[in-house]
Amino acid sequence: KSNIRKQSNIVRWFLQALTLLILLLVIIFIVLQFYSDPIKDITKSLSISSRTLRTSSQSAEGPCLRKKVCPTNRLSFFIQSGAANVVPPKICVNNELVLGTVLNNAGSGINIVVVNGKTGEILKTDFFNMYSGKVEPLIEFLKNIETGSLVLMAVYDEGSTNLNDEAKKLIADLGSSVIQTLGYRDNWVFAGGKGSSGKGTFEKYAKNNKSTNKYEDWPEMVEVEGCIPTYIE
Repeated sequence: KSNIRKQSNIVRWFLQALTLLILLLVIIFIVLQFYSDPIKDITKSLSISSRTLRTSSQSAEGPCLRKKVCPTNRLSFFIQSGAANVVPPKICVNNELVLGTVLNNAGSGINIVVVNGKTGEILKTDFFNMYSGKVEPLIEFLKNIETGSLVLMAVYDEGSTNLNDEAKKLIADLGSSVIQTLGYRDNWVFAGGKGSSGKGTFEKYAKNNKSTNKYEDWPEMVEVEGCIPTYIE
């Protein structure tokens, strides 16, 4: 009788433990069901802006291959501005990325690529912070560009605050018609050249306007592609 009682107690304890375990699992399941949707909504809301930027930019460092085919005596280029302060710009020459995040040579402000106008060789890449940086390094860079060079530019985040008349004139001399009116957080891309006399220049511009901005405090990104003569006269 003692052994039977012990076995009965063990069975009773096991059933009680099993019942408690099942009850605990049911409670956990109910809690997860109750909170799963809010958690998903929060995650979705946190990622939506980043996903929107990446989708609209066709990825920050996607392939540079474009549909436009250039004659043999011209260079193909593709310039994409930054998107807000999240996706940096990229500049491609002859279907190769020459400035962008992957190459670690893109940054806030005005991004510039200088190309040998005769050979297509990439001579210089740099970026100049025009919000917290000084304009003098940009002016020096622009003055040292050799005649006959192709110059490709793209704004990321903010590229106008510290621009002065001298810097604007140097960029206008490359063929830009927008630089004189470039404003706070405007988006802008440009392709021209030193000695181009306004020939073979390409430019796109988006004004910062809270009522029409795509990314809250920034306008939509802009891009331009085309063919540019391999020698500027």
